[in-house]
Amino acid sequence: MQLKWLEWAKQIQAISQAGLAYSKDMYDLERFEQLRALSVEIMHEYTEVEVHTIRNLFASETGYATPKVDIRGVVFRDHKILLVQEKTDGAWAIPGGWADIGLSAKEVAVKEVKEESGLDVRPTKILAFLDKKFHDHPPSASHVYKVFILCEEVGGEAAAGMETTQVGFFEEDHLPELSTERNTEGQIRALFAMMRDPEQDTVFD
Repeated sequence: MQLKWLEWAKQIQAISQAGLAYSKDMYDLERFEQLRALSVEIMHEYTEVEVHTIRNLFASETGYATPKVDIRGVVFRDHKILLVQEKTDGAWAIPGGWADIGLSAKEVAVKEVKEESGLDVRPTKILAFLDKKFHDHPPSASHVYKVFILCEEVGGEAAAGMETTQVGFFEEDHLPELSTERNTEGQIRALFAMMRDPEQDTVFD
């Protein structure tokens, strides 16, 4: 479940960001700046992260606030799922990352799978479009949509990339330690269920 203080801080930050982008009244702008400062203070109080770090990462964007989009390329081989070991935490994840400006969702999936696993793929179907807050991920300062795209393996060779240390295919009942910032066991089991029943509809929150 989403932590209430984190949900409130993100909502205050989003309101202040939109207000600073579209308001013309100098007094309203001052109030929106105060709201933004309050959101930073809440984050600092509960996380003990330095204020300047929070301000740079959490409260520095401009324009209307929108969710970030995390795209994952789902590849199955012989009833096993492709996972990569992340350098950042040593745990395993479906290849993927933030959506890139100028690239479609399909193009991001192809790029991320290639960069993190060495494999060439062709995206075929969106399996799931999820809101991170409804799933068993660690708390996040950003509101994140997670898109899981089924991909067909078409070439390449398994090889770690700049952000990964190992590449492997794993059975559903023999999963390694998962990077829960990126994917949960429940999500991966749901993807296996879709592999077994290709007629299932896309799952979305």
